[in-house]
Amino acid sequence: MKLHQLRDYLAIAEKGSIRAAAKHLGIGQPALSRSVRDLEQEVGTSLLDRHASGAVLTELGKVFARRSGAAYEELRRALEELQQMRGFMHGNVVICLSSLSHVALLPSALPPFRQRFPNMKLRIIEGVYPVIERRLLDGTIDFYVGPLPMAGVAAGLRHGQLFENRRVVLARKGHPLRHATSLIELVDASWITTSITGDPGMEFGDLFVRHGLPLPNLALATESLLTWLVGLTTTDMLAISPQRYLTSDLIRRQIIQIPVKEALPGFPIMLVERAAIPPTPAAEYFADLLRHAAMQQ
Repeated sequence: MKLHQLRDYLAIAEKGSIRAAAKHLGIGQPALSRSVRDLEQEVGTSLLDRHASGAVLTELGKVFARRSGAAYEELRRALEELQQMRGFMHGNVVICLSSLSHVALLPSALPPFRQRFPNMKLRIIEGVYPVIERRLLDGTIDFYVGPLPMAGVAAGLRHGQLFENRRVVLARKGHPLRHATSLIELVDASWITTSITGDPGMEFGDLFVRHGLPLPNLALATESLLTWLVGLTTTDMLAISPQRYLTSDLIRRQIIQIPVKEALPGFPIMLVERAAIPPTPAAEYFADLLRHAAMQQ
């Protein structure tokens, strides 16, 4: 069984058709079809149901894709690690950063990484832990930096804290409630929330309940920093967000802090990676840059 055969088959499984997979890989459909037929001969069963309108995975094919995907990622990373240890500075690094990690850490880490690995293909995903847990476990994402839900991480992953996180109330410049000094003055406002558990009402509302206030009106939930910024700057919605957002020039030009007296603790920022399998040298270097940036905070 050859590595390119697994790559070709997994591309079909991901893209949903031979045509789309061939386009994604930059190879001809006949060559892709031959590659998959050779793979089917080796495994001794049909992996695709072929018909006039295209091809779909068989039930056995779905099982094979699920199991072989993790194996392919490990083999690909093993080859990249050997090449990087031999001085060939190319390959792939895929990481997931929360919005706060983008703002607080990425500006310090990205330039030196690009300087040391100019030919590395770097993919950075903006997201939160629950959504990408499976991809951390199967190795398609090298590591995650951001807050964690109270339940922690799955078995097979390890995590370490990078820095504490304090939240504040933020609003657009000129907001009519900008002079408020307590949450009680903001109970009738509409709010934007970024949730890390899938239950923003619980995460966000607990801050108000803790201070004996009614549950807030959660008007917009998002995991995107861009959506958050557009929502804050174009409406009278408020947000309870990390204070470190205000270290960004882009945000600070348009957003102000409303100085409420209540303490608004946040979830600490963690780095999560697989426990048993070390990252490639390039991925480990990027993680070290993020750790160093966190220490400088």
